[in-house]
Amino acid sequence: MKNRRKRGGLNGGDVVVSWRRFFRFVALFVFSFVLFSALFIFFDKSGKIRPVVRSSVKTVLGGSVPTVKVVTTHEAVTFPDQTLIFLNYPSSSRLYTKDNLFCVFSDANDLSKLFKELPLAVEIDDFGRQIVQCSAVPRGKTVSLAVSRWTVYNHLLVGPTHQWDWLVYDAVIDHDNSTVVFVKGLNLRPGKVADASRYECVYGWDFTKPKLLLRSEVISAAQEIVRCKTPLTVLDGPRLAQSPPVKVSVRIKGSGMLPSVAHPINRPGRVKVSTKKPFETCVCTMTRNAASVLREWVMYHAGIGIQRWFIYDNNSDDDIVSEITNLEKRGYNISRHFWPWIKTQEAGFANCAIRARSECDWVAFIDVDEFFYIPSSQTLIEVIRNHTTPSSSSGEIGEIRTPCHSFGPSGLRDPPRSGVTAAYTCRMALPERHKSIIRPESLNATLINVVHHFHLREGFTFADVDKGTMVINHYKYQVWDIFKEKFKRRVATYVADWQNEENVGSKDRAPGLGTRPVEPSDWAERFCEVTDIGLKDWVLENFIDRKTQRLVWEREEKRVEDEVIAQMGSWADKRVGRKRKKQLKAR
Repeated sequence: MKNRRKRGGLNGGDVVVSWRRFFRFVALFVFSFVLFSALFIFFDKSGKIRPVVRSSVKTVLGGSVPTVKVVTTHEAVTFPDQTLIFLNYPSSSRLYTKDNLFCVFSDANDLSKLFKELPLAVEIDDFGRQIVQCSAVPRGKTVSLAVSRWTVYNHLLVGPTHQWDWLVYDAVIDHDNSTVVFVKGLNLRPGKVADASRYECVYGWDFTKPKLLLRSEVISAAQEIVRCKTPLTVLDGPRLAQSPPVKVSVRIKGSGMLPSVAHPINRPGRVKVSTKKPFETCVCTMTRNAASVLREWVMYHAGIGIQRWFIYDNNSDDDIVSEITNLEKRGYNISRHFWPWIKTQEAGFANCAIRARSECDWVAFIDVDEFFYIPSSQTLIEVIRNHTTPSSSSGEIGEIRTPCHSFGPSGLRDPPRSGVTAAYTCRMALPERHKSIIRPESLNATLINVVHHFHLREGFTFADVDKGTMVINHYKYQVWDIFKEKFKRRVATYVADWQNEENVGSKDRAPGLGTRPVEPSDWAERFCEVTDIGLKDWVLENFIDRKTQRLVWEREEKRVEDEVIAQMGSWADKRVGRKRKKQLKAR
């Protein structure tokens, strides 16, 4: 063997190659093959590079290269500060997330000039449609969507675009099978019933085909709500499961039909008299960016007997979704409802009244800075029962009206970490207005509501609660950093935004502030006529955690850091970590 291994060389004989050299040779050969193959793909015969990864704007938008579009944009709605884009998904398609999409703004005259940004949010509405919220479209630009940062030129072009101030934006099929349609642009007077004969409702699966549209009679019209007779074809639903959902719009006779993005939602049917509802007491609210106060508001009201919360989220950009999820995990019956329609509080409350009808005996309509205070130490349901039995001689009680006390900054200059109920203790002497708790069955068919109280149908009346029994503490004038947010936009339809000169003397406004969010030097001492520590004392007695000596809705220091670590995974990005930690502590 030894002699055989020594033989050979240049003169012939056996050549022995090591396995290591053999594998090196094979690896070099494979690498060379891959390299030359790649160069052949990327270079044409002239030696120029051929782009095969990204198509040009002209190629994609010009349609010279056929593409299969799995997802399409259906239509869009433009607001002063945002654009909503509605997506169409084939069945069983994976939904995009906020991180998958980009809002792409292009020059109307030169589509190659564009810039992109992440969406403000991506939402799912009650009908299961995915809605992308983009910033407002700049003048001279058009908006489209890109599926990822690597394909910003492969646009999902937006379909018909509607202006927000002339639109049918939502619709619900009520318990009596009528359709309640929510409309912006009719400009009807607040609190008044309009002439229903001036309007008709129009239904259709394809509004581009007028001959296939169904028309129906309008039963009532008031404020932003039109109630229609629903055609049987619509009530029966589409014959095929994959058929598109029906749309509804309103036509002004002699003027034309409003554009619509509204598909009627079929709510649960009529509740039988003998059927017990799941909840006796519920709350509806419409809010924006209430994550920092929601925990206190929900936990406190659970302590006095509220059992169910409907949160209409009006374009929040804080952590309200995670806050609601956290409360849900703690066992609270709370739900968030995406409601992007600006200055529609009355319509939103009507929508919530319909939603709550099958679940709740009584529904309160209050804001997240309003807290029921019951000095008599009763529960809320006990107060309601004491005011509804026996029935009034003038009719059955369908509404409980509660007076409100408006609290001021109480000498504070920074947001209180303990919450509002234990911090603000100075208020105005006289009560303002009232807020209502209603029986959904007692509401008038028009669903008219003004400043949180509804018009009742015939046979029902309201009862006033004495302030010694129950009041609402309205923490209206908080520290300036919180209060100044009210200048951005008011949610009520018929209340002017505070930066407008209209209705400067309205009770909705803060006296002496004018139309600019400029902090007065004495703001912390304003609106303080009576010291009122009643609710503070009750809260400190009933909501203190005996172990930590904190109120149950306060966040402990260690829990803050644990939550940050859980949400971020690590503290590798110190700058983002510090910012997130600060946000959580502020809550």
